[in-house]
Amino acid sequence: MVPGTFGEFFKDRRIQIGKTLRLFCEEHGFDPGNISKLERGRIAPPASEDKLSEYAEALELKRDTIEWREFLDRAAAGRGELPADLLADEELVGKLPVLFRTLRGERVGEDELDGLIDRIRRA
Repeated sequence: MVPGTFGEFFKDRRIQIGKTLRLFCEEHGFDPGNISKLERGRIAPPASEDKLSEYAEALELKRDTIEWREFLDRAAAGRGELPADLLADEELVGKLPVLFRTLRGERVGEDELDGLIDRIRRA
């Protein structure tokens, strides 16, 4: 099962590398209370790229892999944001309203939908 939230992803990965919460925190100098709150979704994921990188490395995620990117993307989503690298792409940002309407089940024009599908395929 793919975890749905940042906290679930974090906890599943920590367990996958064979670390209890206490051991994980002791080894990396993290506060167990804060990590527990993060895993349970009681606090938002950090916005700091440095802190996220520190967590990702502690979770043994390799930089520039799908798992690393998913970790950062889930953090952005957990804060109610879009990933910064996507926001930098003006063409993509221009197509987001079509995506949002489609996700809500609203009808969009065929040209708009074809354009969005084309953009996704080129990505």
